[in-house]
Amino acid sequence: MTTIDDAGVLRGLHVPGTPVILPNAWDAASARAVQEAGFPAVATGSAAVARVLGHEDGERAPVDEMIAAVARIARAVDVPVTADVERGYGLKPAELAERLLAAGASGCNLEDSDPRTGELIDPGEQAEFLAEVRAAAGPALVINARVDTYLRGSTSREEALARAERYLEAGADCVYPIVLADEDEIRALVGALAGRPVNVLFRPGAPALGRLAELGVARVSFGAGLHRLAHAHTVALLAKVKAGDSPF
Repeated sequence: MTTIDDAGVLRGLHVPGTPVILPNAWDAASARAVQEAGFPAVATGSAAVARVLGHEDGERAPVDEMIAAVARIARAVDVPVTADVERGYGLKPAELAERLLAAGASGCNLEDSDPRTGELIDPGEQAEFLAEVRAAAGPALVINARVDTYLRGSTSREEALARAERYLEAGADCVYPIVLADEDEIRALVGALAGRPVNVLFRPGAPALGRLAELGVARVSFGAGLHRLAHAHTVALLAKVKAGDSPF
């Protein structure tokens, strides 16, 4: 398929009430495992990919390394790939779109706080950024616009909703109020957005997957959670080897 075809498939998976489940991958091997498990798309997680590359999250990974990692993942699978690219690693919107498409990505996450300082970006500025990415990519990228208000300490539903509305109007396909886990707040936000796709991060304390579907969520992702568990398991295996025990 072409990138536009892949984006169309990915976009079509965002169905409120029947969410696309995205257990985020961090390299080609984990991406293949996601596909082989039967998931219809692969999402990368910036924190996990950065750590695999030897860096920390927060746009500390060089952009060339991150884009190359996305390209390796896209080559490894036969399903659409959506890439978490933080806030674009300093690239201009048109260049960001061009490089993502060249890497084989059919979607991207873009966050509305500065990854280095943690400060929220002015919503008008972020909406303009998203609109420029959309203009450059056309329909070939599914844009998942992160809303970082809950992550950055604000519990105002009104602020989150206002940002979400602006980003959707700017051309985003889905909005992602990251770390929002309160069932009543999820229901209210989904309801206020009237069927437009909402992404929820699955994490400890979040509603179960089936309940998220009942709440009308259209996309569920796992961020760096699976990578943290896999890494912790590796650490435990190494401790056994160090102690002279078999890890098998």
